[in-house]
Formats: sequence, C-alpha cells, structure tokens
Amino acid sequence: MTIGILKEPAGENRVSALPDIASNFVKMNVAVMVEDGAGANAFATNADYEKVGASIGTRAEVIAQSTILLSLQMPLDDIKGKILLGVYQPLFNFQQVKNWASQQNTIFSIDTIPRTTRAQAMDVLSSQANIAGYKAVLLASSEYCRYFPMFMTAAGSIAPAKMLILGAGVAGLQAIATAKRLGAVVEVFDTRPAVKEEVQSLGAKFVEVEGAADASAAGGYAVEQSEEYKQKQQQRIAESVAKADIVITTAQIPGKKAPILLSDEMVKSMRNGSIIIDLASATGGNTNFTKNNETIMVGGVKIIGNSNLASSMPSDASKMYGKNILNFLKLIIDKDGNVHLNFEDELVKETCIAHEGKITNERVAALL
Repeated sequence: MTIGILKEPAGENRVSALPDIASNFVKMNVAVMVEDGAGANAFATNADYEKVGASIGTRAEVIAQSTILLSLQMPLDDIKGKILLGVYQPLFNFQQVKNWASQQNTIFSIDTIPRTTRAQAMDVLSSQANIAGYKAVLLASSEYCRYFPMFMTAAGSIAPAKMLILGAGVAGLQAIATAKRLGAVVEVFDTRPAVKEEVQSLGAKFVEVEGAADASAAGGYAVEQSEEYKQKQQQRIAESVAKADIVITTAQIPGKKAPILLSDEMVKSMRNGSIIIDLASATGGNTNFTKNNETIMVGGVKIIGNSNLASSMPSDASKMYGKNILNFLKLIIDKDGNVHLNFEDELVKETCIAHEGKITNERVAALL
C-alpha cells in the first residue's frame, strides 16, 4: 500500500506531510511516494524525503501508484478509485465531491472531524487556526501606522493600540495572547458565554450580549443566531468598533456564508489608519467590503482579507497538519500497513464524505 503526497497549487506553501511525518508512514509498513517538489515551499527537499525512505515521482505517477492521496487543497485532477484525504470544505465544494464519488473515490475531509476530546490530535482546523490568529496580529502590527504598546518618552506619551477581536475560537484566543504580548488593549466578542473566563484569563475584556443561541450541541462549531440577537449584537459591536484601532474577525459557520459582523456604517466609523483583518474572507467575509486575498481601502480604513494565513508560516503549519493527518491515518491503516475502514468508529464515519460511489455525509447529500 502506498501513500502519495501531492504538491499543492500555486499560492499554497504548505505540504500535507513533511519528511519526519513521511518517516512515520514508512514505519507503519507503508510505501511513500512524493510529488517532485511537493515540500519545496515548506523548505523540505526531495532529498530530505528520500533520506527517510520515500520515493519521488511526477504528479501522474503519484496519483497512479498511490492508494491514499494526501493534500491540503482540493486537487482537480481526474482521480479514480483512490482514498483522498485533505481539507476539502465539502459543504462548499459539494459538486466536486459528487464528481469524485462518481469515480469510486473514498473521500475523507479532515476539516469535518467532530470536535471531541479524542479528536483533538487530528483537529486540523484548530492547529491551523492557531497559526492564523498569531499571524493576523503580526500582520496588523506591520500594517498599522502607530505603535501597539504604550510608550512614555521625552517627546510625549503614546497611547496603546485598541484591538477588537470578533470570535474567541482557537484563532481568536491566539490573537488575544499575541496582541497582549505586543502591548495592545484587547476587547473580545463571542456568541458563546462559556468562553468568557478563558478570554479574561488572557487579559482581555469580554464584550457580553445576552440571548445567544445555545451552541453546546454543535460539536464545538458556531451556530446561527436569531434576528433579535443579531440586532443586539450589532449595537454592542458598533460601540466597540468605533473605539478600535484594529479589528480582527474570525466568525465562520460551517456550510454557510460568513456572517456580516461589521456593517458598512461601523467600518466607516473607524478612524483613519485603522486596520481590519478578516480571517473569514474565503467564505464571504465578515464585512460587505472584504475581498478574499486582497487588501482594500474604505476611506481611511484598510481591510485585509486573508483566510489562509497559515500558509505564510509553512514549516510549522505543515508540521502540525502532518501530525494531525498521521494521527487520523492510524485509525484507517492496520499494523500490517493495509487499509482498514472501520465505520463503527465515530471519527472515521463523520470524516468520511463519500464511499463506494455514494455521498455518505448527510449534510453534503442534502445539498445535492
């Protein structure tokens, strides 16, 4: 049995498995074949892979000879009868998933894994969001026209930057920690009251809005809120936005367009030189102005849309992603190096999108 590691498309610097992870595959009695140059943007050479027992091939050779194909982004090749594992966002890319299923491919989309204690070591959304939150603050600091920390100098005092973070998931929490290290004053909004204590423990102020829908049954993911709550939310957020120098937005709902958290009026209420980093840009963004992978100016406010900041730190991002993938593969590969799909295992079942020509994920099937 062979695991194939595909090269990612232009603009994606990560690789699904670095050489140290590939060496673990070899120890699992599995052959490893890597597309020529797959690890180059993450600073892993072909020779590095060969040293741990992997072979190098063309893309066509890797696809033809592999049982399991690993990638981050969805490959658009003509692929038949394989096991595909990556971050495929099937609730958005359901037509491609349907096409793959019709070609008798088994599809595992690791971004759909349940957010349970057992699944934490395989949670790619969390591992990559951690990097995104960190890099979002560094990006904001480099683009912001003023200091982050308070300074007392002979030339006068400099007030600290005021940051508002919308969403206290993994990305938001890391953004809080990073911003506090740089000396910013941080406020945080989240629809889940349960995160208040964690936010405060990091030294940020939690902005509360009463009446949020219960998200406890959503497997760790955000849920859609009522219109009444949204109105209260908008009013409270508007007050904080008007005082903020930097806003970082992270709000996404699986399978739906990202909610608009910053109205046009809120954006225009910010002072000239302010920065908005929108991490939800790939699913529409948290403002009406956001454009994915673009930086735009709205008056004197700079809006940076980037949902793939993890790719800007490819070595560590690839390392963590590869570890997530390795842990998942241990569920579907037996000690002899053969594929064993145990659909009695909740993690295997919930992560599988298609098998034996059929869409197995109910939410994806409902879209077709």
